[in-house]
Amino acid sequence: MPDPDEDLEEGWAACVALLSAGKVRHIGVSNFNISQLDRANVVATVETLQPPYSLINRGIEKEILPYCAREDIGVIVYSPMASGLLTGAFDVERVAALPEDDFRSHVPHFQEPELSHNLAASSGCARSARSTTLRRARWRWPGLRDPVVSGAIVGFRRFDQVSGILPAAAEWS
Repeated sequence: MPDPDEDLEEGWAACVALLSAGKVRHIGVSNFNISQLDRANVVATVETLQPPYSLINRGIEKEILPYCAREDIGVIVYSPMASGLLTGAFDVERVAALPEDDFRSHVPHFQEPELSHNLAASSGCARSARSTTLRRARWRWPGLRDPVVSGAIVGFRRFDQVSGILPAAAEWS
C-alpha cells in the first residue's frame, strides 16, 4: 500500500532491488490509484495491482481496470465477498455485535447508510445462489465481470467454508 504516499518511489525501488537480486520472482502493488501507478512505472514496470473488488465495491471499474488493461498490468483482486458481507452470514444484529477491534466495524460498507443497501444486496445474492453453479459464480464474479482480472484472493475463517471456494477456483480459467 502506498503509505505514506511520499515514500512510494523509495518503497517501489526497494521492491525492484529485491527482484533484481533474485530474492523475489515478481513484484506488485496494492491499492494504488492511477497517479501512483504512473509514478511507480517511472521507477520500474508494475506487474500486478491488488485492489478490492466486489459486487458492492466496484470503484475500480471506471478507471483502474481500463488503465490496467492498457498498461498490461495484471489485476488480482481481494475481498470479492466484501469481507464476508456478501456471504449471507451477516444481518444488522451481527454487524452491531462486531468487536471494536474487528476492522469491519470501521468500514463504511458495514455502517449506515451503506449497510442496509449492502445487506439487501447480500440477501439477493443468497437467494440467487441456490444452485451450485450460481454459488461458484459469486466467487468468480470479478473475473467474469472483467477479463483483465486474472485472479481473486479469497479467505475463510473456518475449514468448512473452503468447500465453497475450491470449485470456483478450479473453474476460474
